Amino acid sequence: MPGLIGPDGFRRVAEAALALPGVDGVEVLFMHEWGGLTRFARSEIHQSAWREDTGLHVRVVTKDRVGVAASNDFSPEGARRAAESAREMAEVIAPDPLWPGLAGPAEPASRNGFDDATADATPARRADGVAALIGRCAKGFTAAGAYETQAVEVGVANTEGQLCWAPSSQASLTTVVGGNEGGSGFAEAFSGRVEDLDPEAIGGRASDKAVASRNPKPLDPGDYVVVLEPAAVSTLVGFLAFVGFGGRYLIENRSCLSGKQGSKVAAEAISIWDDGTDPHTLGVPFDFEGVPRRRVDLVKDGVFLDGVYDLRTAKEAGRETTGHGLPAPNPESPFPLNLFLATGEASVEDMVAATERGVLVTRFHYSNVVNAVESSITGMTRDGTFLIEHGEIAGPVMNFRFTQSILDALTEVSMIGREAELASEFFFSASRVPALKIERFRFSGRSDH
Repeated sequence: MPGLIGPDGFRRVAEAALALPGVDGVEVLFMHEWGGLTRFARSEIHQSAWREDTGLHVRVVTKDRVGVAASNDFSPEGARRAAESAREMAEVIAPDPLWPGLAGPAEPASRNGFDDATADATPARRADGVAALIGRCAKGFTAAGAYETQAVEVGVANTEGQLCWAPSSQASLTTVVGGNEGGSGFAEAFSGRVEDLDPEAIGGRASDKAVASRNPKPLDPGDYVVVLEPAAVSTLVGFLAFVGFGGRYLIENRSCLSGKQGSKVAAEAISIWDDGTDPHTLGVPFDFEGVPRRRVDLVKDGVFLDGVYDLRTAKEAGRETTGHGLPAPNPESPFPLNLFLATGEASVEDMVAATERGVLVTRFHYSNVVNAVESSITGMTRDGTFLIEHGEIAGPVMNFRFTQSILDALTEVSMIGREAELASEFFFSASRVPALKIERFRFSGRSDH
């Protein structure tokens, strides 16, 4: 198993790039990633893979001209050559009048996000977990999915004097259990520690959903009360992060929240924030420009406060960076990678019991943006969709297509779960969210299964 290169090893290599003469500034971003992936289908492991990658992104500034070069040669010589290539690019590229400068020295918050057991997890350990999951499948059902354990160390150094380094680890286990009579069920778990995953419980949840969702009945599309489990809520929150909270989208009036600072945009019970320093999330406590992360309140008591910014968008907006810079070059907007949605006092059972007629949704699938300014997205329900009648689960229904404004949905929230789960709509971000009861949600079509 590979080990951590560490801050001293990173500094030794970075210094070769930082010493480049004849330029106004140099920044070195270092990422060392490794991990294993075990895939399974039809209750059999069919792939066990391992990868390791070490990379440098070097950004060189000369007279407001910025060049970027990348290299997988992690050595002083490799870093120096990458810096020289970036300098050559900077010499021929057009000046950047909005160049904000490099991050100054600042100490990130201390956060222990690295777990040795997760970083060192073996194929045998993942295989044992898959076997435990499969062992919970009901008769006539099989499991498919993936079990991944990975680690990363990230470092940023620049000629302004900033040098930060931190490691992080992550384990995830996702499964869909399917079988006869059209039943399918989904379950997943994410954590920074492999010990926190319970493969047997994950398999049991998915299997129970699959058994309960056999022989789904058709239900007409339309507006329904819905109870969304955390996996479904993460889709709404994840897409809102992407189209709503990014500084560039806000500046250019392409966000669904542009011009709404200080206005009510969701139910009063809704509070959303981003905090890369929280021990209950994943990642490192600084961004890819070397700016320390911190808690940023985005929506509080239903009122939109502000978005997130990197150095460039902060300069354009007349604000301070919030520590959300992405690896350069980055033409897209910064956006939150560590979202939290405040919990409430209810359980999913409480929400079902308080619903006269509605739909319970396990998760969404194939979701995408319809109109960013309207915060509308579309997608399908999948792997456990149930009719609620008179406060009880009446039975499974065929899957729906939905087309829904995220902000409209959050405005209609009437109950919030007391427990939050870590889920991920996108592979590079995570949200810790509870279940939600929403009084009006638009299902625009119905599937044939």
